[in-house]
Amino acid sequence: MTSLMPSRIASRRGLILFSRVICTLLSLVVTACAAAPQLPDKMAVPAGAPKALSTTHPLDAAASYHFMLGYQAELAQDMDRAIREYQAALKADPASQSVKARLAGLYFSLGDMPNAISYADQAAESASQDGHLLTQMAGILASAGQGERALKLLDRAIEIDPTLSDPYFTKGLLLLNLKRQPEAEQTIRAGLAKAPESAVGHYHLGRILLDAGKSEEAATSLERAIVVNPSFEPAYLALASLYESRQSQDRAIAVLRKYLQTVNPRNRDIRHQLVRLYVAAKDYQGARKELNDLLTEDPLDLDAQLRMAILYGEEKDYPRAIDQLVRILKARPTELKIRDYLGFLYEESKDTKKAIETYTFNVQLEPSFFEGHLHLGLLFYRLKQSSEAVTHLTKAITINPKQPEAHIVLGLAYVQSEQFDDAAKALEEGIRENPKNADLHFNLGTAYDKLNRFDDVVRVMETAIKLDPHHADALNYLGYSYAERGINIDQALSLTKRAVALKPNNGYYIDSLAWALFKTDMVTEALTEMKRAVALAGDDPVIYEHLGDIYAKQRNLTDARESWLRALELDPSNNKLMDRFREQGMGDPTQEERIQQAKRRVSEKIPSQ
Repeated sequence: MTSLMPSRIASRRGLILFSRVICTLLSLVVTACAAAPQLPDKMAVPAGAPKALSTTHPLDAAASYHFMLGYQAELAQDMDRAIREYQAALKADPASQSVKARLAGLYFSLGDMPNAISYADQAAESASQDGHLLTQMAGILASAGQGERALKLLDRAIEIDPTLSDPYFTKGLLLLNLKRQPEAEQTIRAGLAKAPESAVGHYHLGRILLDAGKSEEAATSLERAIVVNPSFEPAYLALASLYESRQSQDRAIAVLRKYLQTVNPRNRDIRHQLVRLYVAAKDYQGARKELNDLLTEDPLDLDAQLRMAILYGEEKDYPRAIDQLVRILKARPTELKIRDYLGFLYEESKDTKKAIETYTFNVQLEPSFFEGHLHLGLLFYRLKQSSEAVTHLTKAITINPKQPEAHIVLGLAYVQSEQFDDAAKALEEGIRENPKNADLHFNLGTAYDKLNRFDDVVRVMETAIKLDPHHADALNYLGYSYAERGINIDQALSLTKRAVALKPNNGYYIDSLAWALFKTDMVTEALTEMKRAVALAGDDPVIYEHLGDIYAKQRNLTDARESWLRALELDPSNNKLMDRFREQGMGDPTQEERIQQAKRRVSEKIPSQ
């Protein structure tokens, strides 16, 4: 059987597709509108003020006055006053596109989309000949969900001034968001043809290529962005994330170290990310050095303290990891995730009592804490305390029914207590919530097997394999089930071979393959594989019984007798094998001293359990 172990503590791994690294180009365009104000169209240009868009008719002193007051209010972060002043400027000059654009940007930054869209439309609706302004307004419309209208403005901006690159980049990113990837790539490349030294352009081309599955080309584009602008932080982060997603931690580390060496050696966020990569690459020395430096600079950096605890845990230095977490919890007593990881460390250090106390404290502190109930359920299941396991796993499912692990372990807990109908119902409910989870189907198959519902076993195992063709457990289980029943032998052989190919050192899978070979009368090949299964799986009574069966088929009764005695020594309750032993004329196994000792060990063990 298989069950999934949930993550013990949240980890930021895999590709951080660029949304976390940098604002989208659309947002950058809107931000540019907010950061670089332009004077109303008919204003004079005071010394040091931003340049006006156009001056086509007599200048208006009142409009200029209110505009500059609005600009000063923005600098002072007084957005309400800025809006009042810009509206006053617009009243003095109703035709001013730049004031309308300014208001559109301000309302957008405040989250007032209706007003942002209204002013953006007004700014763009006249026969504007300014590509920058149209690009800014397109950014606002696109961010407000008006993608097609934004594309029309961007096409106008490109038609007005084909030499500008920003409209191409903005349009490319918008096309990507609209799932029009080929057009997006073509548009970004057209922008780069206008501005080949644009770091932003190469960065977004990298994003588009990555979405298209062209990781090598994406890496080249991101590297080019860094060459063009060696201080362009988003490209470093994106490139490191790309390498990490490809399990190239060493290359990801090299990228971040280059950033720290050449751009900003004191960037603590990057240094924390570097520590995480060091741990993933099992470079514990590198991680420890960086963490020690971080803590020397700021001893109160709790994130660094937590990463140090995780590092100790990775190194299996559980006492130091636990001590570190206990100190952190004195400062953050209600941090459930940290205390949950502490419970895991207690489990790993075999302090079951402390683990239960820690998890229990969490669910008492926050009864709806899913992970606390899940981990208590897992722990009680391992302790074979099925009733307690069921209680917590049922609660976990009530909190988060979409989480498959809770359903799986609940089913296993019911199987453990031989409540097979309840196990099947728990797993069926899990499948209703997670119909594409192969592990749920596999575990349901094992429950059906206990209920002697073989047709249903085949159905759900085949579904598990269809959902995950590399599900070795399902391949092995179904293949062995066919071989054991002597049906679909060719399929049994194929399934068990696939399972062994996926996990070539799994002795139990090799036993299944050997048994399928045996059922096809390939006895010599079966013996070779079964000996390998014994060497890998160790003392398993079923494997030794199978080995004895193969020897018996070859009429090698001496080795068959020894293998069967070993099987009975490991499982003296196997009465069917006892009978076969006698039928083969090998004597009465119960008279063997080793079997009598095995029975005594079992009888002594039961009361202690």
